[in-house]
Amino acid sequence: MAALSSALLFLLLVLLNAPSPTVDAQNPPNPAYYPSYRAQSVDFNQKYRNRWGPQHQRLDQNALTIWLDRSSGSGYKSVESYRSGYFGASIKLHPGYTAGVITSFYLSNNEAHPGQHDEIDIEFLGTTPGKPYTLQTNVYIRGSGDRNIIGREMQFHLWFDPTQDFHYYAILWDPNEIIFYVDDVPIRRYPRKSDATFPQRPMWVYGSIWDASDWATEHGRYRADYNYQPFVGRYKGFKIGGCTADAGPGCRATNGSPRGYGGLSPQQEKAMVWVQNNHMVYDYCSDPQRDHTHTPEC
Repeated sequence: MAALSSALLFLLLVLLNAPSPTVDAQNPPNPAYYPSYRAQSVDFNQKYRNRWGPQHQRLDQNALTIWLDRSSGSGYKSVESYRSGYFGASIKLHPGYTAGVITSFYLSNNEAHPGQHDEIDIEFLGTTPGKPYTLQTNVYIRGSGDRNIIGREMQFHLWFDPTQDFHYYAILWDPNEIIFYVDDVPIRRYPRKSDATFPQRPMWVYGSIWDASDWATEHGRYRADYNYQPFVGRYKGFKIGGCTADAGPGCRATNGSPRGYGGLSPQQEKAMVWVQNNHMVYDYCSDPQRDHTHTPEC
């Protein structure tokens, strides 16, 4: 009995002095739902076409490389337009000095509605050595990105180095909400609060790399330096789970959460809150210098 008591006492002391379980502070909580697994993988040549800079674009076994140098950048566009859906790709960014350079994946109807277009953006704003890329998400409605610039930017510094490996970035756009994902973790949800603040017209899917020196890096303080050219963006793992503009009423796009009817699950919400608390660096709704009469959703 004495031996047993000693053993129990020893076990109790071990448990009391053991380190308490910790949450991984470097990575977001598991969202427990992975919409990228549910969306259909697509062949680039079947769903996309070069939009500009064909001499700066190379496709190898469904992996696309586009690059920017002093002469040109490059971009691609989906063959079809979509009225809703889930759209994603794995992207690897260029390392080193990339100030002024934007690598992007986005939805837009700017060619169909010049001066009055809608747009949903994932943009990687280039940087200088030692500073992280900024991932900018943005939503434009009916020309607010053209003559009357009303952006709805939310910016992040990622919890990993996006130049070291491919990571998966996606946009979910359905009639009720827009959700931005990084590796299936929702980082931003933009709900439809009114018709005036939500894009509803069909859009195409785009990707590009281009020179935005006037504003991309620290408001234009650092510009593209072509001594470091070419600047390269790499894309693969293209996925589309969407309804084309002419699809029938029975079309159903990929769900962004296990709820199946919009919104996020508690696990997804927890992951998104973690990202926004730890890695969000700008939110237009919290900017006191913005005129929020133009952004009533705030």
